[in-house]
Amino acid sequence: MSPDDLKALVRTVPDFPAPGIQFRDITTLIAHGEGFRACVGHLAATARAGGAEAIAGMEARGFIFGAAVAVELGIGFVPVRKPGKLPVETIGIDYALEYGADRLEMDPGAVTQGQRVVLVDDLIATGGTACAAASLLRQAGATVEHAAFVIDLPDLGGAARLDQLDLKVAALMRFEGE
Repeated sequence: MSPDDLKALVRTVPDFPAPGIQFRDITTLIAHGEGFRACVGHLAATARAGGAEAIAGMEARGFIFGAAVAVELGIGFVPVRKPGKLPVETIGIDYALEYGADRLEMDPGAVTQGQRVVLVDDLIATGGTACAAASLLRQAGATVEHAAFVIDLPDLGGAARLDQLDLKVAALMRFEGE
């Protein structure tokens, strides 16, 4: 299936979570077996071209796509978690959101020094979470130069923020507006 075919499988929910927001819902895409498989295949090709030795995904939807891409490539998956979810000593990073702040954590032993890790997530909006994840992985010693997303919301500027961190961004589809 082409990226345009996959885009047709994404449901738009108006006024969620607030009035004026057009929420891009990927649950309809992942419920479509052929579409989900094709989506993972496209993301895996991007990660392979980026020299991935491991895939990292951010909680929660990054786990869905990132783990599937890692399986497709036969490489490991690094979960980047919300605080307090890992049973070992972690490293973490606090970051700003559009309305508040959040934190990501990971097991620093999940990557090796210089290991080429590609970020995979469902959507890039403002880029705050992806920037924080890339910084955290780099702090742990990984080489992070590529990020792959199912959806880009270009009007929110996330891809440009990642570009400022020297991350090459690929997305299967774009939705203009918020």
